[in-house]
Amino acid sequence: MKPSTATLTAIAATLSLATAAHAQTATPAAKPPAKAAAKPAAKPAARAPAPVEAPLARAEGEQLAAAAMTLFGDYACEFDQTITITNTPKNDGYVDVRLKTQTWTMKPVLSSTGALRLEDVKGRMLMLQIANKSMLMDTKIGQRVVDECVHEKQRAQKVADAGADAPK
Repeated sequence: MKPSTATLTAIAATLSLATAAHAQTATPAAKPPAKAAAKPAAKPAARAPAPVEAPLARAEGEQLAAAAMTLFGDYACEFDQTITITNTPKNDGYVDVRLKTQTWTMKPVLSSTGALRLEDVKGRMLMLQIANKSMLMDTKIGQRVVDECVHEKQRAQKVADAGADAPK
């Protein structure tokens, strides 16, 4: 026996109501995870700011006296090297020692032997000035970097000493 059209319409209506009722009581389907927000293009790495160096201690008394004894200018050294010593522009009582492309800020100290020590404020280099020559040393590795450095005043002292030692 075939269901009548009226019966089929009634069944369709019942199914429709049942489906609607079920949709209201059923838990909503889980939402698919949201797509991650598009990440912005990576910025180029910014350069870290150059480290700020601590200000140097103000030079006083003995240091200023030792700085006044420093022989400023160029020194002719072994192997055709040149060292240049200048005043540190913003710090009275300190000197800059330059060899090739490197420059060290140094604190002048008069030693008990009469030698003038120029001590790197960072503790690495040491320049010694005596009457007739100077040398630059790397104190970390315990070696001379350059030796037989002679300022024009040291050269004059060598000549004077040689003349004084000549037999009369």
